[in-house]
Amino acid sequence: MSHPTGRRLAHWAPALTLAALVLLVAACSPDQYPQTTLRPRADYARDADAIFRLTLGWATVVFVLVEGALLFALYRFRNRPGAADPVQSHGNTTLEIVWTIIPAFILAMIAVPTVRTIFKTATKPGPEALQVEVIGHQWWWEFRYPQLGITTAGELMVPSGRTVNLEMTTVDVLHSFWLPQFAGKRDVFPNRYNNLWFKAEVEGNFPAQCVEFCGIQHGRMAYRIVSMKPEAFDAWAANFNQPPRDFSADSAANPLVKQGQALFQAKGCVGCHSLYPALPLIGPNLHHVGSRSHIAAGTLENTDENLAKWIQNPQAWKEGVLMPNLGLKDDEVHALVAYLRANQ
Repeated sequence: MSHPTGRRLAHWAPALTLAALVLLVAACSPDQYPQTTLRPRADYARDADAIFRLTLGWATVVFVLVEGALLFALYRFRNRPGAADPVQSHGNTTLEIVWTIIPAFILAMIAVPTVRTIFKTATKPGPEALQVEVIGHQWWWEFRYPQLGITTAGELMVPSGRTVNLEMTTVDVLHSFWLPQFAGKRDVFPNRYNNLWFKAEVEGNFPAQCVEFCGIQHGRMAYRIVSMKPEAFDAWAANFNQPPRDFSADSAANPLVKQGQALFQAKGCVGCHSLYPALPLIGPNLHHVGSRSHIAAGTLENTDENLAKWIQNPQAWKEGVLMPNLGLKDDEVHALVAYLRANQ
């Protein structure tokens, strides 16, 4: 025979397991998961988070009241030895009115701020906002700043405290642009523009992602949101707008950098990648690529070693990308790395 204590423990095991899992999840800090929506860092995200928490709060109230009433009824009207059969009743007008009014009130409390937030977030900001054109490619993101004459890729650079207006499209298949801690997500379609805006409240470097399956490298179609103080952003834009240096005519330039510049022309890199601030081509604009935190659309940290690996054999890291293996020798790869690093 099994021991009574053991039977009681087995009876309560599912409830104890569920309670332990709830405590474990509650103990997880949002800071451990940088692509969380539970840590809003912009006005748009904060409005969406407020609606989420409002809905969750009302849902919790409903859950507690309904489950509480259910448990009370199960206990109060449980079957007892020798008890008489309960009296059967059909319909209760007062009760039906009450349980119609209460849900209607709760839905109104959720619907009114939700609709208000929908209209607010759907309104396009004025001309004072920083305009950014977002273009999806398989499998990387391009960012154009028409007011600044800048085209870049992989990192969305924004000033904190200023509204950023995103006009988004794609040149190939359907993608979805997601800013986890700053705004919502928008599907982007060929020959059509979708709008999204936000105003960053903090500075930092935050990861983000394409969230619509778009091919075999969808999982590696990431980017970074780099938020900085307005004066730092202005300095970045001014520096970025400087044309690339011509090292071939500089007698004091590093010979390795000169070799890299010559290879960039001779090996056909210039046919797909631009080193000029506002010139988009087939591949990502590489102007100031050396200063970016990541390369290959967030696949690799931007170190000399990783940049060399990517240049030498991009297909090994992202199968299916348009960038071919050019059969470069080690010394040629190092020269190209030196040249790209020098232009930052």
